[in-house]
Amino acid sequence: MKVLVVGAGGREDALAWKLKQSKKVSCVFTAPGNPGTAKHGTNVPIKADDLEGLLAFALKEKIDLTVIGPELPLTLGIVDLFEAKGLKVFGPSKLGAELERSKVFSKKLMIDYNIPTAKYYEFTTAEKALNHIRNLDKNNLPIVIKADGLAAGKGVFICQSLDDATEAIKIIMEKKEFGSAGDTIVIEDFLEGEEASFIAVTDGNTVTPFASSQDHKPVFDTDQGPNTGGMGAYSPAPVVTPELSKEIMEKIMIPAVRAMDSEGRPFKGVLYAGLMIKNGKAKVLEFNCRFGDPETQPLLMRLRTDIVDIMLASIDGTLDKITLEWDKRTALCVVMASEGYPSDYTKGVLISGLEIAEQEGSGEVVVFHAGTTEQYGKILTSGGRVLGVTALGSDIASAIKKAYASTEKIKFKGAHYRADIGQKAVSR
Repeated sequence: MKVLVVGAGGREDALAWKLKQSKKVSCVFTAPGNPGTAKHGTNVPIKADDLEGLLAFALKEKIDLTVIGPELPLTLGIVDLFEAKGLKVFGPSKLGAELERSKVFSKKLMIDYNIPTAKYYEFTTAEKALNHIRNLDKNNLPIVIKADGLAAGKGVFICQSLDDATEAIKIIMEKKEFGSAGDTIVIEDFLEGEEASFIAVTDGNTVTPFASSQDHKPVFDTDQGPNTGGMGAYSPAPVVTPELSKEIMEKIMIPAVRAMDSEGRPFKGVLYAGLMIKNGKAKVLEFNCRFGDPETQPLLMRLRTDIVDIMLASIDGTLDKITLEWDKRTALCVVMASEGYPSDYTKGVLISGLEIAEQEGSGEVVVFHAGTTEQYGKILTSGGRVLGVTALGSDIASAIKKAYASTEKIKFKGAHYRADIGQKAVSR
């Protein structure tokens, strides 16, 4: 089979890496890819949002399976476009991807179908939103303010004070830092607890969970600082017990797929719920319609089932015939970021130590590229999140030790990363 992966981040590097391991796959193309994906196949200089360019390439090369990494092409309708030409593509339709594209749509769906989540309000003008928060009692704080549209994981503000909330509204709706994604905002109650990611694959009928995982959104240790696209992740996540996993499937994941079907939006592909867990109960923070990044990196390190079989079963409606098998070891990913991320950061910084980091990992460490580029044989930074150093260990402590040992071998000016990835699991 010829496979095309769409995207250029750490998630796409991990997907290309895993797809290459399948005996069914003869070659992997990644568009546009990065220096990491180039190690697993061939990069194609077509941007992820150039749907017509991607379609032309897939038809010309007779691609057997296209795998969509990021959310943007999904929300633009790439699955619909490819399927109309008879191509197999893994991911939800444009109507299905609305679950991630619009926070308002997602919240309304959850409320209408009794899927546990926080109470919310929506606003289309800054004036009405500001009037709302001025009438809040201080006992209502903190609150969460979100841009309705896609903001690369950065359009979420946890506001501890009314001043914080005022500034968040101005950033989103007046300064337009997230563009049209901030034309509408959601203001919702703050949910206390421990955050976890719950990722499943579905064919629109059967819903099959992946192993549990836990992301770390804030940029600094102990969950301080602004939200990012994710600073590290590990799998399994002890906070998601077998009993809780069963409840999440019964009260959140399966109802969400059924709800989408009832709304005339049949959902295939990956359904990813960001959850807040407290006292053994889970509530939904948000839904995503693709693999998480960086959760994908540790999850695919542990996955033993052929990922091609999983994807084809999702497309063909035969997921009930697939059983997912997992490495019993723990996998952990540490994200190395550029100085200044998630705000402004410098690009084009030389990276060293990549080969040493993997070599000394004894085959149990993979450095996935997220924001890198190659020039004259040198690897340079090109994004905010630069690398995902991912390790397998016999337990969480072993995975932490291996991942950080390799992380310390990699150098680039201004590099920063959280030093506490996995500590929540250790404490359990």
